Amino acid sequence: VLQQRTLFCVDITEGCRLPVLRKNQENEDEWPLAEILSVKDISGKNLYYVHYIDFNKRLDEWVTPDRLDIKKLQFPKKEAKTPMKNGLPGSRPKTTLNGTSSIQRHLIPPQPGRKRKSCGGTDEDSQDSSDGIPSAPRMTGSLVSDRSHDDIVTRMKNIDCIELGRHRLKPWYFSPYPQELTSLPILYLCEFCLKYLKSLKCLQRHLTKCNLRHPPGNEIYRKGTISFFEIDGRKNKAYSQNLCLLAKCFLDHKTLYYDTDPFLFYVMTEYDSKGFHIVGYFSKEKESTEDYNVACILTLPPYQRRGYGKLLIEFSYELSKVEGKTGTPEKPLSDLGLLSYRSYWSQTILEILMDLKSENGERPQITINEISEITSVKKEDVISTLQYLNLINYYKGQYILTLSEDIVEGHERAMEKRHLRIDPKCLHFTPKDWSKRGKW
Repeated sequence: VLQQRTLFCVDITEGCRLPVLRKNQENEDEWPLAEILSVKDISGKNLYYVHYIDFNKRLDEWVTPDRLDIKKLQFPKKEAKTPMKNGLPGSRPKTTLNGTSSIQRHLIPPQPGRKRKSCGGTDEDSQDSSDGIPSAPRMTGSLVSDRSHDDIVTRMKNIDCIELGRHRLKPWYFSPYPQELTSLPILYLCEFCLKYLKSLKCLQRHLTKCNLRHPPGNEIYRKGTISFFEIDGRKNKAYSQNLCLLAKCFLDHKTLYYDTDPFLFYVMTEYDSKGFHIVGYFSKEKESTEDYNVACILTLPPYQRRGYGKLLIEFSYELSKVEGKTGTPEKPLSDLGLLSYRSYWSQTILEILMDLKSENGERPQITINEISEITSVKKEDVISTLQYLNLINYYKGQYILTLSEDIVEGHERAMEKRHLRIDPKCLHFTPKDWSKRGKW
């Protein structure tokens, strides 16, 4: 008996959901549910841009039809639509093949009455510093609480690859580079001035004219091969905007504005015979009413997991110490940002507690305020870290801090691995009173 198999032509459109084959951290096959964000045709073959539900957006990717489980296809629910003409409010921007909108997107200028942010924040989704911390950078569980402001354009990576010096970087997120550059296989950046160019030939021609071998601004710290440069967003607008565009490729949840005037940028570099190569940076507001000492912080992917992130955080608190203030990073923190800050806070506070000496045979004493003053870590972050470490106990009418052997041993192991530290003697920094400087 001949069995005939009927093939149905299924129209997979934007908004459809279905399982998609991907490799997990152990390089094993898995079929998580994903949403189709865009479809493009290349040489008669469809490619699908998918977002894995409950996974971080940096894992979004283009996939071929053979990775889709069409048997479990879920069509988008129909919503009542009002008639739309001539792109009136409610119309959806048409997605072109290069993943950008037919309506040209630019950096959004500051709006009256709205807080201005540089590329602002600590990397992707939202998490308050008082919440728990994952034991490793998590692959699942998006921290975003409200993504209703997103549109189909900004949800998709638009740059395929960036060449920065000796590194090639695969962006994680959308960044509003000029639309004509988004179809290029590689976007070339000058690693010293961060100017973007469309070809290797253009880059080579630019390098013959570019005199920079380090970020513009003042070098305020140097020890060994590590340097920090302070850059004023008003004095060096082009560099600051290019830095924000690059950073937005790896930061998801903050807005990118043209106006960099209210911000200072601290760029960490590594020196060799060719110059000072950017490793990472953080920005901070010249005047913060909420004690923020970091607006945006990023270690570039080639330098991640090597201790540079913690070094950036430590440097931000060293500046706060010189300023005589306590500080905290701007919220929300990303999953990776929270992980780094929790680790830094824990090590810094445990270092102080373990150095306390007992007097007259009595238990050593210290207050939350004293820890905050010594470290420049804001009191709320000190409390949340002590709670996270489960050190606070109530005993005989008072709160005491109890250090278990596991905590002590874990801290000692962590500190043995922490080779990069900021040396305050190498910092040459004079804080400015921005409140007396009019428009900065």
